[in-house]
Amino acid sequence: MDLLAPPTKLPEDPAAAQLAEGGDPVQVASQHPSSSLAWATLAEEALGRGFTVEGYAYARTGYHRGLDSLRRAGWRGTGPVPWSHEPNRGFLRALFALSLAAAAIGETDEAQRCAKFVDDCDPTAADHLK
Repeated sequence: MDLLAPPTKLPEDPAAAQLAEGGDPVQVASQHPSSSLAWATLAEEALGRGFTVEGYAYARTGYHRGLDSLRRAGWRGTGPVPWSHEPNRGFLRALFALSLAAAAIGETDEAQRCAKFVDDCDPTAADHLK
């Protein structure tokens, strides 16, 4: 991790309020397809029900949407993405779910890379996500 890089803080996710109010994650993701939080929620639900491949696909989508958002926010591929900044949590949740899903389907290298990426973004994030 580049400790000299400033922390990246994503803008508020428009899907967050709908999900907090109990909105259906499928509908929320359809209305806000760029929301990492919506895709992370779908991934976590799928993995929780044992739908590993679906969880992997949802998590990968959330991860890529999050990378797009991070880049728009000035992130250049390195530096902190703090868990303490709530809008960052959708990306971190999607990345963590991708690590879990990758491990479940035997993609060991990807699982380890994603777990390291979570830790590089914020060493406290995994503790919140377990």
